[in-house]
Amino acid sequence: NGPLDASVLPTGVASRFIAGVNGLDMHVLEAGRPVGPHEPSRRPVVLLLHGFPELAYSWRYILPLLADAGLHAVAPDLRGYGRTSGADATYDGDLASYGRLNIVRDVLGLVVRLGYSEVYVVGHDFGSPIAAWCALVRPDVFTRLVMMSAPFTGPPSLPRVAHGAAGIPDKLDRDLAHLARPRKHYQRFYHTGAANADMWQSPQGVHAFLRAYYHVKSGDWPLNQPFRLTSRTAAEMARMPTYYIMDMAQGMAETVAAHAPTAEEVAGNCWLPDEQLAVYASEFERTGFQGGLNYYRSGGVGLALQQLFAGRTIDQPSMFVAGASDWGAYQNPGALERMRNDVCTDFRGVHLVAGAGHWVQQERPEETAELLLDFLA
Repeated sequence: NGPLDASVLPTGVASRFIAGVNGLDMHVLEAGRPVGPHEPSRRPVVLLLHGFPELAYSWRYILPLLADAGLHAVAPDLRGYGRTSGADATYDGDLASYGRLNIVRDVLGLVVRLGYSEVYVVGHDFGSPIAAWCALVRPDVFTRLVMMSAPFTGPPSLPRVAHGAAGIPDKLDRDLAHLARPRKHYQRFYHTGAANADMWQSPQGVHAFLRAYYHVKSGDWPLNQPFRLTSRTAAEMARMPTYYIMDMAQGMAETVAAHAPTAEEVAGNCWLPDEQLAVYASEFERTGFQGGLNYYRSGGVGLALQQLFAGRTIDQPSMFVAGASDWGAYQNPGALERMRNDVCTDFRGVHLVAGAGHWVQQERPEETAELLLDFLA
């Protein structure tokens, strides 16, 4: 596949490929003039990492705003997504390639191929823990960190006592399944072999599925009124919307279809009009969702190597941004507090953007860019 057609991109945003990035030909969107190695005053470089089910295109509004402020801003399609090629995006394929440290290697490889030795890194949704791992592993390269919509709770600890036998079902999964209204965690569903087909071959089609998925997690859905949960118990977690704690018998396509926007709501959507949603739909219709789902499945892959960083903190300046109507900040009880108080030693604040849900950089790009620029200045 070639670059994205310029007609779907804002003025000043370009699409190109960077070859030879940890075995990938990486597709990137970028705005702003690249920074020359001998410039007397080096301008900041910002790397923007997307989440699920998103693409580099998720930063289409932010890229030109950062470029207008004098930054060089680059957003890649991460491994397994969009037009980036070279990844094994199958269910039974090389899951280790989606391990956290290998994705950090992807990002570091991109930085090197771009010709930089230092960058600022911003990650949204699943891109948030990836950005945090970049900052944790290579603080010399990733000198400022912004996490968006998903708090990072630090590297896994080394066990002080021996664990029991592997394969015992997680207590939360068991307890959710035994509620009077049986439920399951959405990430548990994303681990299954059925998840990709559920979304890719959904009865409503990919475009309509994505429309409902984006709507129900946005500030446009009036029932998104998040609050702090007291514990990670089944009864408490089940207070979250069904796109987080799903009904046991339903897949994600059926879950979000029940809350699809009306034709009037679609027509009035100014942050994701249908012609922009069509860019997402055409990409995921071509690739499916398994590449992105593999990020969820790979959490335990390479755990022993991740434990090499046990107890390590993020010491460079860091910040967290989310929509005020986003459950993402609260879905893991205590994570926001742990990130702020224990993981990040130079933490500059939690910012909740009014009127935005999970897709904060798309729903409220001007406010998001202002927060980024104030922090990165």
